[in-house]
Amino acid sequence: MTRFSLLILKHLFGTFEYVAPSLGGRVAFWLFCRTPDPRRLTEKERRILAQSREFMQQARRHSLTTSHGEIVAYEFTNWGARRDGPAVLVLHGWRSRSEHMRVIVEALLQRGFRVVSVDLPGHGASGGRNLNLPKAVAAVSSAAQWLGPFDAMVGHSFGGAVALNAIAGSVGGIAPVRVRRLVTIASPNALPELFSQFGAFFGLGQRTQKALEGCVEDIAGTPLQAFVAADQLRQIQIPTLVIHAPEDKEVPASDASAMGGAGEHVTVVWAPGLGHRRILADGAIAARAAAFVATRRSRWLKPSATVALEDCLPVSD
Repeated sequence: MTRFSLLILKHLFGTFEYVAPSLGGRVAFWLFCRTPDPRRLTEKERRILAQSREFMQQARRHSLTTSHGEIVAYEFTNWGARRDGPAVLVLHGWRSRSEHMRVIVEALLQRGFRVVSVDLPGHGASGGRNLNLPKAVAAVSSAAQWLGPFDAMVGHSFGGAVALNAIAGSVGGIAPVRVRRLVTIASPNALPELFSQFGAFFGLGQRTQKALEGCVEDIAGTPLQAFVAADQLRQIQIPTLVIHAPEDKEVPASDASAMGGAGEHVTVVWAPGLGHRRILADGAIAARAAAFVATRRSRWLKPSATVALEDCLPVSD
């Protein structure tokens, strides 16, 4: 977005605040949910797609119908494992796609899992230009219905939030998706904070901001304040691994710390120097996530553990 475009939008929202805050809230919500143009790829994104082409061709491609339209899911099978063996659902983040989760998928395949990776609405092969949490949770529900059940979920950034909300059953009309374990990588803690930051960026007034947040309750059937990961983790009580880089510039490390405080069932692993996106290409991170998913013990590390990646002990199945 150019500086000039931002100034125009701020002026427009300033007008909405006085004459039509409800309309302003809906326009702001539309902007919040608008996904990047899939045709405008960076050189790095094009290179990742090219490098992953052969790998993606190994997957079975499925078109699934959800309550919000069709999505594309990729099913990877470890041919040394049973076709009906345990499966893991992998979810990418905002402005991402299944190809970016390749290292994670490969690590899970090496552990003997069947892996399903979904292109969320507005991303990758699923197409469209709009994504919100209810749409994403509906995509997870459809994947679980047709390609599950899933033993665990692994999500990066927004994908981690989607996985948690699908498990918690936070979206009205969509049943919780049951899994045994959860891994979040560089994922946000509090959706209300994201909306506050978005409103501040566009200079929304108090009434327009309230209308924006009300749009969430309208489509999700749940108040915005309920979408806090730490609170949801306290409720669902499943073993959860939170992986985060201390210097992450997109999702602050304090979000991971807050999630880690949800209880003894949550373990935080710090991955210094990997940032928000490089973390996905790190083999050690992928191996650690896969090891956590694979272990069948009731606990993985000591209660309330917060450790650096290099301090983690090997995990036996």
